[in-house]
Amino acid sequence: MHPLVVTLALEAGAQERFDAERARWFPADRSEVGAHVTLFQCLRGELEERVRVDLVQHAGPPFPVGVAGVLPLSGGTAYALAAPELARRQRVLQQLWWAELTAQDRQGFRPHITVQQQVSAAEARATVTVLRRAFRPFQFRAEGYRVWRNNDGPWTELARIPFAETW
Repeated sequence: MHPLVVTLALEAGAQERFDAERARWFPADRSEVGAHVTLFQCLRGELEERVRVDLVQHAGPPFPVGVAGVLPLSGGTAYALAAPELARRQRVLQQLWWAELTAQDRQGFRPHITVQQQVSAAEARATVTVLRRAFRPFQFRAEGYRVWRNNDGPWTELARIPFAETW
């Protein structure tokens, strides 16, 4: 069974903005999914029901996420995110699923949104320069979790688990 990916659901305006940037900077033949914040990259597919239940139980209210700067990647470019609540929630889930996690998902969490990947080092450096020149910090609202199946190519969305407003 193909692995699961857990990402953060962004408010609509932020999703549209990052999708547009990804469409501009990502090689057209290689962008199989939209912009996303990956929380877990490779959960066993057999864990789908448990993952959904745990995400619902640990959803909590929406929270702000700061976009702190432009981050150079090896062969790409991303936006670095600053969100203590995001880091806290990811840690809670990581502890819940620790025995099931791959080495990659056990590593430290560096939240970011990749807008370019799989390009030459020179192209990535040029993109970083362009984006840094225009960058101004801003915030968006995290609105939930998304669960995907990684089909060795395009991902299939399996669930959206919204964060609940507290009364």
